[in-house]
Amino acid sequence: MNKNNKQLLNHSLAGIQHVFVANVWLDPIYVAAAAGLSLNLSTNLVNTIFIVSGLVTLTQVTKLVKLPIIQGPSAAFDALMINAGKVGQLASASGSILISALIVLLLSVTGLINHLIKLLTPAITGTIIFLVGISLAGFTLSEFLGGYPGDQGFSSPQNLMLSFTTTIIVILLSIFGKGVGKRFAFLIALVVGDALAVLLGVTDYSVLADKAWFGVPHLLPYGALKFNGVIFLTFLIAYLVAVVESLGVYQAVEATLKEKISPKRIQNGLIGESVGSMISSAFGGFPTTAFAQNVGILNLTGNSSRIPIMIAAGLFIFMGFIPKMGAFLALTPDPVIGGIFLPAAATLIMTGFNILKKVPENSANTMIIGLSIILAIALPNYATGWSGLTGELLSNSILIGALSAIVLQVTLVNLPRIMKDIRGHHD
Repeated sequence: MNKNNKQLLNHSLAGIQHVFVANVWLDPIYVAAAAGLSLNLSTNLVNTIFIVSGLVTLTQVTKLVKLPIIQGPSAAFDALMINAGKVGQLASASGSILISALIVLLLSVTGLINHLIKLLTPAITGTIIFLVGISLAGFTLSEFLGGYPGDQGFSSPQNLMLSFTTTIIVILLSIFGKGVGKRFAFLIALVVGDALAVLLGVTDYSVLADKAWFGVPHLLPYGALKFNGVIFLTFLIAYLVAVVESLGVYQAVEATLKEKISPKRIQNGLIGESVGSMISSAFGGFPTTAFAQNVGILNLTGNSSRIPIMIAAGLFIFMGFIPKMGAFLALTPDPVIGGIFLPAAATLIMTGFNILKKVPENSANTMIIGLSIILAIALPNYATGWSGLTGELLSNSILIGALSAIVLQVTLVNLPRIMKDIRGHHD
């Protein structure tokens, strides 16, 4: 094998590795299962995410930010999409994503996004990400246990065998595994879980025969886009948090490459993510953001070439046009999904916790973080008696936490600082 062919093979293998480590498939199948979507809608969601992730990744790596970064669905939107699906508001969710992405696009083009991001301190972003993880815990545990008390199959030996098996595989490989086992922990758990489900007669893949080998995701699969003020506000806040996450990934790659990235390239990256998210919303998907886990591969392998990322993007697009692939992933039993996502949700909680650990310890930050988490967890318990807009606001723990953190940040930190500067200027 000559040098060029060997290099191409190495890039191809690295690209395939990026595909599996990115877990682009994990969020859509989890959201589809937890939200109770039909097989057709679940298939559409999975295929849309694959195509959009591939297109945005390819555009970013070749034209816009020009960094070896994989783009995929942000876990910050999982709980919001599941909530919307459970109450029949996915059309409003899609409309909210479209408007939020448009706002971020305009802010990015004008450069105003930099001023807004300064408001989202680590105390706020850490609190929101932590609460997203906590919110996902309830959905994840219901998948893990096979529903809720009273549901058929709840905590049955069969379901628990599937969920515990997949969770144990993910945990053991993530902690004690090395090389391929550690990097592909989630994929290995999925394969074993699906195989066990077939042996137990839980999953019937015969329905895949009705799915075409080639197809295009449906436009507006949830119906005409709608607007709901509360849903829009939650998605806008989550979107801004996702922007902060992306900036963190850009900085991590900057450190890995030992290359200074110009503000213009970062601006282009945010523009690319916004446009991709707008396209995704039109086909029933949710926003894309830069994936941090793939930066770890750059560090582990030392291969920082953009070619593997381009290959990975091509594979995402290819898989997105295969409905059988989307349907196969969508047929993954709920306990297997719960088993896989339970460790993933724990990781998300720890991501928020790690951000909070970096927040300077002072009375203001203690109140911002502590009160926001308390209100977010406790207030929804009192929302059952409220209806209309108030009921919607009080029942959304992520929105309560985000708004509380922002209001407390402005009240306890920003305004006193401004007043101090004014007094200092007059003195």
